[in-house]
Amino acid sequence: MKKIFDINSLQSKIEKLKKKNKKIVLCHGVFDLIHLGHINHLQSAKSFGDILVVSLTTDKYVNKGPGRPFFNEKNRAKVISNLKMVDFVVINNSATAVSLITLLKPNIYCKGPDYKKNKDDITGEIKNEIKSIKRVKGKIVYTEGITFSSSSLLNKFSDNFSDQQKKKLSKINRKYNSKYFEKLFSNFNKLKVLIIGEAIIDEYIFCDALGKSGKEPVLALREMKSERYIGGSLAIAQNVSQFCENTKIITMLGKDNTYLKEIKSKLNKKIKLNFIEKKNSTTIVKKRFVDYLSYNKLLGVYNLNDDLLNQNDEDKFQKILRNQIPKFDLVIVSDYGHGLISKKTSDLICKKSKFLALNAQINSSNVGYHTMRNYKNLECVIINEREIRHEFRDRSNDLKILIKKLSKEQKIKNLIVTSGKKGATLYNLDNNKFVYSEALAKNVVDKIGAGDSMLALIALCLKSKVDKLLSLFIGSLAASYSTETMANKEHINKMKILKGLEHLLK
Repeated sequence: MKKIFDINSLQSKIEKLKKKNKKIVLCHGVFDLIHLGHINHLQSAKSFGDILVVSLTTDKYVNKGPGRPFFNEKNRAKVISNLKMVDFVVINNSATAVSLITLLKPNIYCKGPDYKKNKDDITGEIKNEIKSIKRVKGKIVYTEGITFSSSSLLNKFSDNFSDQQKKKLSKINRKYNSKYFEKLFSNFNKLKVLIIGEAIIDEYIFCDALGKSGKEPVLALREMKSERYIGGSLAIAQNVSQFCENTKIITMLGKDNTYLKEIKSKLNKKIKLNFIEKKNSTTIVKKRFVDYLSYNKLLGVYNLNDDLLNQNDEDKFQKILRNQIPKFDLVIVSDYGHGLISKKTSDLICKKSKFLALNAQINSSNVGYHTMRNYKNLECVIINEREIRHEFRDRSNDLKILIKKLSKEQKIKNLIVTSGKKGATLYNLDNNKFVYSEALAKNVVDKIGAGDSMLALIALCLKSKVDKLLSLFIGSLAASYSTETMANKEHINKMKILKGLEHLLK
């Protein structure tokens, strides 16, 4: 018998069954790895009525850390539909069960015993679901019995994480709990954070490759759609603003404030935007042509002016910095080498900042010209392995040797070097110790924006004197989420990070 239905077909069936006085019970969840706790829960739920409907959270809304769900929505639905006590299965294309409850109007909404204490649900969504079931004149019922955790089982026994990662997770789990992270993130809100750096618009043009041109050896593309995302210092500010009420950007836009209206429409309203106009320039736009099926990048076309600011503009910029920097607890600099920050300006930033974090990127337009040697006495720096090897023109020496050398030369207290799939290394100059975090990303779509996400979280953690290993782990988690979408299409979400930590540390 067919059990899996779309929401509209199921709604029709449920209405007919209710007219026959059948009592409808709804259970909602991820059901990523079916275990005894699920079986007991569903059997108990069925005892409260005549028809048991199980709704599954669709893949894109499963927020339980990298690599989750372990089984996709179709496979999860198939497994649930094979359970005898289940009458109908539906994939819920929403983050919560609220809309589903409104549509199906079940008599009973059934949750497991771990939801009895509503205050333990850090999302607060269980309260909204309770309101929803009451509005349709139904009631919520909690099952009894021993609970198990799919997350705990998958963390321990699946190949989602290496043995080394499992040891790190276990070590962190023994020391910290969800209440610690809630309090930590709440304390972030007290920090005043200033972001300095170039504003960038990332434009992604999704194309269908038609093939080689008939007359020339040129790849012909058909444009399917295009999307624009805010990047650079704008993306970092957007990430920080999810945690901090007082967030400000000092940046550079093109002449006539090109893209200002679009930038303001996409920025969190609580972010304060302070900028100068750069003469003879446009706001930086980086276009990337992308295959719309594979998401492979085919070509990049950048519209920018890499010249340094003229004297008048630099004087304006430095005046703003002198006035603003002392007012902030944490300064984050994203120096992409596109002419905003001169050596004189970087000296000013280093001198005036109470706590300075830096990402000085080498990219296709500045390689061979840009350097992070303009900065000294920093609390936190993030670069990738390619960048540190470029700084020393050294491709063969042990990475730890280069990390120590750069830290001492530039007086960097915490230097984080990312190495792609190999993960990230943090070196603390004061105690001469290294900590490591393997890469958490599982479903990489695009790496652009990952460093910005990592920088935002690690800077907040280190400023708040969080343990170095934990700081690196939280930053790596933020970066892993960033790689799951194109560029900075989606920014860091505080609740998503909290939920990810909660499930990873079970």
